[in-house]
Amino acid sequence: MRIDLHTHTLVSDGTDTPTQLVRKAAEEGLDAIGLTDHDTFDGLREAKLAAEQAGIGVLAGMEFSTEKDGKSVHLLAYGCDPHDEDLLDELARVRVGRSDRVPTMVARLTELGMPITVQDVLEHASGTSLGRPHIADAMVAKGYVPHRDEAFRLWLHEGSPAYVDRYSTELTQAIALVHRANGVAVLAHPWGRGRRDDLPEAYLAELVHEHGLEGIEVDHPDHDDVTRTDLRTVADRLGLLVTGSSDHHGLGKRNNPLGAGLTHPDVYAELVRRITAQGGHA
Repeated sequence: MRIDLHTHTLVSDGTDTPTQLVRKAAEEGLDAIGLTDHDTFDGLREAKLAAEQAGIGVLAGMEFSTEKDGKSVHLLAYGCDPHDEDLLDELARVRVGRSDRVPTMVARLTELGMPITVQDVLEHASGTSLGRPHIADAMVAKGYVPHRDEAFRLWLHEGSPAYVDRYSTELTQAIALVHRANGVAVLAHPWGRGRRDDLPEAYLAELVHEHGLEGIEVDHPDHDDVTRTDLRTVADRLGLLVTGSSDHHGLGKRNNPLGAGLTHPDVYAELVRRITAQGGHA
């Protein structure tokens, strides 16, 4: 089986509809995907219906925007009850934090010589989760940068000239919300993009032993071979599930094709078993 457990659609910041994503996954020979749009479950129903037609599996998921000590951390939540009120309320706060900073960021870009409006950004957003990728898409459309990656590298990453901070859920609170919604919590690309020191093994151990973290994403395009080997060793020591995935965004990311990272079938089966055992929605 070929299983890719981290993908996005235009419901958040991908460029495919849920149906298009599922069909592409089937064409690429994948047997199952995890749909993990940012801070929303809105694409899951369509994806599940498309999966029935395509003959592949879709694991219900979501990528939760969280923070530790002011640093961004992404948490993959699998199998949550998509109607859990506490979780939905918190996700709404996160999405408001995303959208509320857009006017300030476009104003900064305008001051930097790249005139752009909120309406320009909205024209590139189809779902409820508005964010920096849509600002990047507007910059591409205006001809200021050739692609999203360049927009983030020069202007939109943390600490860059146009970056504005936003509200994110504290990581341990997010894990608790996922568990209360009967889901399984897996850290997304924890040591990618120079973030190794932000989540050292001692802190990962704390997340496991005190907060019940179940897994870490290891085989991800942002992790080189050395990082993958080191993370797998940490996972073995801590008893964590090891997942793999592409973090596919359609045309929104250039180096993340479907199947770029894969999850072992035994790990996928264990995820589904745990979700089912605790009353979640696989």
